[in-house]
This record gives sequence, C-alpha cells and structure tokens, in this order.
Amino acid sequence: MNEELTRRDFIKSSGLVTTAVAAGVGMAASSVVMAADTAPAAASKAPLLPTGKIGNLNITRLILGGNLLTRYHHSRGQGYIGKLVKSYNSDAKVRETIELAEASGINTLSVNITPAVCKTLNDHRKNGGKIQWILYTTSNIENVAKYKEDIQKMADDGAEAIYIWGCHGDKYVASGQLDILGKMVEEIKMHNVPCGMGGHDLKVVQEIEKSKMPVDFYIKTFHHHNYSSAPKGDALKGITSEVPGHWCNNPDETMAFMKTVKKPWIAFKIMAAGAIPPKDAFAYAFKNGADFALAGMFDFDITEDCQITRDAVAQAQGRERPWA
Repeated sequence: MNEELTRRDFIKSSGLVTTAVAAGVGMAASSVVMAADTAPAAASKAPLLPTGKIGNLNITRLILGGNLLTRYHHSRGQGYIGKLVKSYNSDAKVRETIELAEASGINTLSVNITPAVCKTLNDHRKNGGKIQWILYTTSNIENVAKYKEDIQKMADDGAEAIYIWGCHGDKYVASGQLDILGKMVEEIKMHNVPCGMGGHDLKVVQEIEKSKMPVDFYIKTFHHHNYSSAPKGDALKGITSEVPGHWCNNPDETMAFMKTVKKPWIAFKIMAAGAIPPKDAFAYAFKNGADFALAGMFDFDITEDCQITRDAVAQAQGRERPWA
C-alpha cells in the first residue's frame, strides 16, 4: 500500500477494495479490516478541546457521534460499507475509540442506548473513564411506559444530558403533535439533566421555539450543498435523502434562523455522511453558528478531527452568532 495513502482515504475508497477483489488479489474483506485495525493510540493525554456550555455542563466543541459506535452507517447506496463497519467496529474497537477520543481532548459523546453500547459505556466508566454522555432512545415515543423506562435507565446509568431523537422531532412536529414531545421533555427534566430536541427539519426548531417548550439545547442537521452528490431540483423536496445523500435541505435558512435562537446548538451530519471533507465541514459549521459539532469518527479519524476542530473554532471566533 502506498505510504502516502491515509487510513481515512483507504476506508472511504470503494475503488481500492473493489479493484483488489476483481483482480483476484485474494484479500478478503476481513484482511482489509485488519489492516486498518492498527490505528495508533494517543501516546499521552492531549489538552481539552475548546469548550462551551449546555446548562451547567462544560462540553467540548467536538462531540463523538454515536452511529459508528452502534455499528450503523449511512452507506449512501453502497451496501458493502455497512458490512465493513460492522466488521471493523468490534466491541473492543468501540471501547478503544471512546478511550482514544477522551485521551485526545474530547469530553463528550452522544449515542443511542443499544444494549451493547450501554455495556461498553458502563465498563468504560467503571474503569475510570470520564467522558460525558448525551443519550437518546429510538423507542416508540407513543409507548409511554417503555419510553419512560428508557429515560429512567439513561438517568440511572449516569447520562449527563438526554435528548429526543431527531426522527421523533421530525414526525411529531410535522403532524402537529407537539404535546407528545412536550410530555417527554417534562419527563426528562424531572431527572435534573439538560433536555434536548433533535431534528433534521428546521421546522422542529422553529415550532419548539414558538411553543416555548422548555428544552435546553437543539441537535439539528447542518451542511452545505457544495459537493458532487448534493441535492438538486426535486431532490430538495424531502427533509433528507439517503441516495445520493443529504440531511439538511435548507442550510441558508437554517443558518439564518439559528441566529435568532439563544439556546445551544449541536450540529450533526455536518459531513453529509462522508461527502464533505472534515476540514471543510467543521469550518462551515462553526463559522455559521453551530456551537458544537457531533461527528461520527473511526478511531483513526480522531486525532486529525481534533486538530481540525481546534483550528476551525479559532478561525470562527469573530462569527455573527454568539457562542454558547
């Protein structure tokens, strides 16, 4: 392998994998995973990344995203990627990733409470890990008993903050059922932790603000459309699209409205699921108003993304929207 080819480039390059198999090189997918499984751990603990506030919590501007920790990945129509992620991110690798994030200056992660990831998080804490948890559940919010049970579990396990999943925010705002969301916001706040509202649709933030629902922060998608597979024409009618891939259909409107919002904003899908390079994505998000960036990262991405975050935050200090 060419020494100048980075691990990030290698993992994201479907062409290299496909060509090798087609040529009969005999490199199985598991061998490719093993080659990438040698990412170095941080030699020593790095200084904390720049931080902001959500309630009384001190949160690093870069938050470790949870999709990859639960072995989920937006494949953008390339089916092999899901298999690759599941093969690479073993339980041990997920634990390694969390440890490396903490050692690299990240103090917070956000993830869905699957049984496997909950075990990993609790094991990490039992062994001295300090990374903070912003958790959520994908359980049916209309199954009130189960949803409350999940909230109780997140609180009992030690979540520093809890938020309502973006797909739930989209669904119940679109149907005008804000009361369903409001009841669960009240339930979360009973546990004395900051409560957030997620959404891919800007209407989620707009309607929650209008209703004065007492959420403490927002998690909203944010990315530009300056990439080769960006949506065009009718593709923008939907809130999101897996193929060719977009998760923020109106970045300019999002940017403008969020200038009016005083509550902290965590931007997610800032790289449009891998379509936008991190250096471009982070700079865009921070410059244009996001207080925090939630980014899914493999272990070998973390060191680079932490440095990109430090640079992007420094360059965005004179931005128009005040920092949280």
